[in-house]
Amino acid sequence: MKAVQALTLTLLLVAGASAQLLKSGKCPNPAVQSNFDASRYLGKWYEIRKLPTTFQKGQCATANYTLKGPGEIAVLNRELLDDGTIGSAVGTAKVKDPAEPAKLEVSFFEDTPPGPYWVLSTDYDSYTLIYGCTDYGLFHMELSWILSREPTLPEETVEKLLGILSSVGVSVDEMVPTVQDESYCSAMNQ
Repeated sequence: MKAVQALTLTLLLVAGASAQLLKSGKCPNPAVQSNFDASRYLGKWYEIRKLPTTFQKGQCATANYTLKGPGEIAVLNRELLDDGTIGSAVGTAKVKDPAEPAKLEVSFFEDTPPGPYWVLSTDYDSYTLIYGCTDYGLFHMELSWILSREPTLPEETVEKLLGILSSVGVSVDEMVPTVQDESYCSAMNQ
């Protein structure tokens, strides 16, 4: 029992320090995009909203997906940091099970395990809703992003996507908007 209490306290401290969402219980298993077509998903996406993370601190965030090889997508994430520099992360997304192509795993560093990147909903041309969840014993940690092909997304589309997340128990009130103002983000286009 003391080991469980110690683990619980440690996880709570880590979650509090990291600003990531650690919740009790197991990860939900939401439905993902049916008949997901990775070739239509490729290209540039702008981040509209996200659950806070420890690894993403900037604004003007974008994700660019290109075909790396059969079943592999190259990932380039970029963001404008507070000091005016541009941060980037390069990774690879792979389909874990060909029967569920919308459930990908993304890895950015060789020494860390891949993380879940599930496409819950997309129309390929304007929006996508991403969800990832990892179980840690009695707790789980969630990540989520709303992305758009343009720097803005109609509020009714955002509300629809938040509704999908809310229906599986995601704390949508924790999602934060990403600045995509053209003048503020101009350094990302140079």
